[in-house]
Amino acid sequence: MKRKAGIYVLAGALAMASLTGCGSSIGEDDVVATVGDVEITGDVANFFARYNQAQYETYYAAYMGDNMWDTEAEEGQTYEEYVKDAVLVQLEDMVLLEQHMDEYEVSLSDGEKQAIKDAAKKFDEQNGLEEKEKVSGNVDTVERVMTLLAIQEKMMEAIQADVDTEVSDEEAAQKSMQYVFFSSQTTDSGDTSGEDAAEDGDSADEEIVKETAKVQAQTFADAVKDQADFAAYASEQGLEAKTATFDADSLSPAAEVVEAADQLKEGETTGMIETDSGYYVARVTSLFDQEATDAEKETIISQRKTDLYNETCEGWRNDVNITVHDNVWDKVDFKTLKVTAVQDETEDYADQVQTDDVAEQQAEEESEE
Repeated sequence: MKRKAGIYVLAGALAMASLTGCGSSIGEDDVVATVGDVEITGDVANFFARYNQAQYETYYAAYMGDNMWDTEAEEGQTYEEYVKDAVLVQLEDMVLLEQHMDEYEVSLSDGEKQAIKDAAKKFDEQNGLEEKEKVSGNVDTVERVMTLLAIQEKMMEAIQADVDTEVSDEEAAQKSMQYVFFSSQTTDSGDTSGEDAAEDGDSADEEIVKETAKVQAQTFADAVKDQADFAAYASEQGLEAKTATFDADSLSPAAEVVEAADQLKEGETTGMIETDSGYYVARVTSLFDQEATDAEKETIISQRKTDLYNETCEGWRNDVNITVHDNVWDKVDFKTLKVTAVQDETEDYADQVQTDDVAEQQAEEESEE
């Protein structure tokens, strides 16, 4: 039950620390999208969008700055467009999950429904009328969004229950290496004065740094092959030997390093490996790292679960007509209204859910007797 606490206190976590700017002009009866014969109304879409917006502005704005929503997230797409697209897809998927609950025998218990009502009421009490109007945060809307989220979590668990959790050592096998990195990058001091005049000098400096790193890497590569202890020798030379686990598809510490190391036997050492950022020298220390292999098994299972969930939702999406009303959805603008969330850790609704569910189960058992 503790795992579900995030859903049941969602509304409480959206208590406003700050809310500035104009509210959305989207109306509660506007229709943002239809999934089959179910409408995603403006109030539900706006509230869920503002909840997601609040998480980004609370945790990322300090790093990304005031123009966060105009920053490019992917080529040709701003963070605002990226997040809004993700929000709408999730809303559509949640409606689809609700429509298929019977197939997985999923339902919300009385305790879960009551916890959602309590959290929606708490949100209503903690926020002023103006704040609630700007984020479409009336009690019914908050309760609807939280219900969809609760259904999504339970349906995800039910769908993923069918995943094959057997992973062989061979499929997940991980090797391990030690490596030393010699950077060929210059340090940017941040001084931009006389940039044009210094351009040629900077280029020369870069070549010197690169050539120095190359010579150091080659010298180390030649010498370390005859050393029994790779890390100890690196330390003697004032260098740091790092460790990494890998398989043929790994990209860290660098794809070129993995490709070279993957061809070696245990105890063998690469030559100097050149990359865009510098030079590497690595030694394979094990052809089978049990701990890393076990961790990779969990990663594989997790990916299987994610793939099955996404494939299931995608299949349902292909079987139903989904219509998006862009003229309505465009009214939700993250740049004209800033929302910051307050994390509320004073009460855990999951405790009450657990109590209510136990009481409900006991009542059912007594009735059967």
